[in-house]
Amino acid sequence: MLRKATVAIILFSLVGCSSPESTTTEKPSLATAGNPLAHQYLGQHFNHVLNKVSHVESNKPHDYSTFSPQAKMVTSRSSSMARKFEPLYNQVENWAKHSGNPSTLAKYGIQAAQMGGANGEGNVMFTGYYSPVIELRHKPMGAYRYPIYAMPTCKGRCPSREQIYDGALAGKGLVLGYSKSMLDVFMMEVQGSGFVHFEDNNQLQYFGYAGKNGHRYVSIGRVLIDRGEVPKSKMSLQAIQNWVANHSESEVRELLEQNPSFVFFSPRKTLDVKGSAGIPLLANAAVAADRKYIPMGSVLLAEVPQLDAKGNWTGKHVLRLLLALDTGGAVKRNHLDLYHGKGKQAGTDAGHYKHFGRVWRLGLKGTATQDPWLMPR
Repeated sequence: MLRKATVAIILFSLVGCSSPESTTTEKPSLATAGNPLAHQYLGQHFNHVLNKVSHVESNKPHDYSTFSPQAKMVTSRSSSMARKFEPLYNQVENWAKHSGNPSTLAKYGIQAAQMGGANGEGNVMFTGYYSPVIELRHKPMGAYRYPIYAMPTCKGRCPSREQIYDGALAGKGLVLGYSKSMLDVFMMEVQGSGFVHFEDNNQLQYFGYAGKNGHRYVSIGRVLIDRGEVPKSKMSLQAIQNWVANHSESEVRELLEQNPSFVFFSPRKTLDVKGSAGIPLLANAAVAADRKYIPMGSVLLAEVPQLDAKGNWTGKHVLRLLLALDTGGAVKRNHLDLYHGKGKQAGTDAGHYKHFGRVWRLGLKGTATQDPWLMPR
């Protein structure tokens, strides 16, 4: 899946944090003393992105149910990744089935390297992305008047967002469908892909990323914050949606035009949402990662922050097995972008997802020297 970056980073240009979990073994560190929401861990300091550890200790409840289906997607769709990772996947599945306790990994021939986190205390940033589902019609009708475009052939740089809204691409046979929401189209651009449901013939399609116009990206979330329209502490996808609902079409258009960048799409033959590795992604099973440190197909054991139905962090984590199957422009070093699936709830979760958790990359014993476990933060 080609995306500019994660929802949280792109929309808001903020690095948000979670609230501290109620525990006597964790507290804010001096590295983030100015941030009352930062969730920090004590006991170790790491000098690298990946740090070999002798054992893993975690008292979080676990849910490994999504790992096996996602791993099978990898081994059945990619022969090269199957050759590299299938023995590890099999061993991890064996451990998850018969134990699942992180302290027993070594007994199953599995070693771990903990991610150091941005401040060297193990705090890995989790953000989220998802696949929107928006309603379209093939022809403009009533409220359905906002077009989604295929990639144009441009002499030089393509038109800006404002020029496109003014009709620069009209009449060129590039319209893929019409939405009744200018913001919905914009949000699908942010994601770089998404599902569309054509109401006029009840057809569901997946629109993949086809390219962009080459203009710089400007965060509309940042614009709203700078204008004093939404407090920084309250910024979220829901906050933007609320702002749009309470302003006129011309005001919404003016806001979106502050971002001159524009994304184009192409219909795909299947409904698979694929990451950079070319593997269909499953919700809460796949993450985008920095492939310099976490190669595509890598297995990660992670304490994943949990949200409620409104997108608020519950103060809890669940231990999950994740596969690195995607990349993103803003996903660098100690940062993971969790795929939340498709639809409205996934969008709510992804739009609020700016939290921390501990993460370990897993490997078979004896493979540590073959991988870049020890790399500077």
